[in-house]
Amino acid sequence: MAPISFTNLFGKRGRRAVESLVPRRTFDDVILPPATRRALDSALAQVTQHDLIFNRWGLGERHPNGLALAFNFAGPSGTGKTICAEAIAHSLGRRLMLVRYAELESLWMGETPKNVAAIFRNARDEQAVLLFDEADAIAARRSTSVDQGFQRESNTVISVLLQELEWYDGVVIFATNLAANFDPAFERRIRTHVLFEMPGEAERAQIWRVQLHPARTPLAPDVDFQALARGYEVSGGDIRNAVLKAALAAAAEPGPDSSKRIHQRHFEAGIADVIAGKRVMRQSLFADAPLVPPEANLVAAATASSSAALALYFLAGAALLVALIALAVALLK
Repeated sequence: MAPISFTNLFGKRGRRAVESLVPRRTFDDVILPPATRRALDSALAQVTQHDLIFNRWGLGERHPNGLALAFNFAGPSGTGKTICAEAIAHSLGRRLMLVRYAELESLWMGETPKNVAAIFRNARDEQAVLLFDEADAIAARRSTSVDQGFQRESNTVISVLLQELEWYDGVVIFATNLAANFDPAFERRIRTHVLFEMPGEAERAQIWRVQLHPARTPLAPDVDFQALARGYEVSGGDIRNAVLKAALAAAAEPGPDSSKRIHQRHFEAGIADVIAGKRVMRQSLFADAPLVPPEANLVAAATASSSAALALYFLAGAALLVALIALAVALLK
């Protein structure tokens, strides 16, 4: 099946913000903590047994709406949410329709509700798994005061999204690292909440291994994935970036390609670089500002108050002196 063109709906930028993809990654490509994997298996079972429960067992007649299989994938960045959404689509033999709402938001001003409906319509036509990335941007809590136009539009978008979920009978996945920002109305419409936790040491060792080709990637004998997993408590996404940095560093070293190997030092330098980059992203202009204890603020305030009082007394005394001089001059005349 040919991919959907979203140019007519959203313009050229829409092709980046809404994509219909053929899923290639499977659950073999992601290493998860046991609890997360069990929750995913439960979510997948709901999809595969949907026809039995709602059609052959007749529950669809008793529950004609709210049939969408909506899942919430919540957790820190780099913990495998997008890969797992792709793996679910792959296991179902369906396309994955990826919606990056944050990139579309500026395009939609004034037309957001109808475009939300258009996305669901296209996903229904293709029987695709619908994935909203950074979903807290679209499913945020509604404003109680709507003084501005953008607040009214945001509330309308959420209302339309909730309505579409009521009548949609496909698979919808919301991926977020800010699930607390979701509007409470989504609670009853989401079938399963899957928490993506940071991987433990055992999972991290496996993640290091699966990033490399088992036969073609040239590894030096000193590579110790267990030591890397033990020494660096990072996400799977961080490990992926570190592996690519390590491979680039090893490939750039002088000498014939046939003799080049990825050493432990390459991996350690790669993950150190990734961690340093994250520190830069968290940097603040005020991060290094000295902290002033509350008592110091009180002393400063008292000193300022005393100085102000002295200044007032001085000015009053000067004014009195000027008045006395003026009175003396008048009497002498």
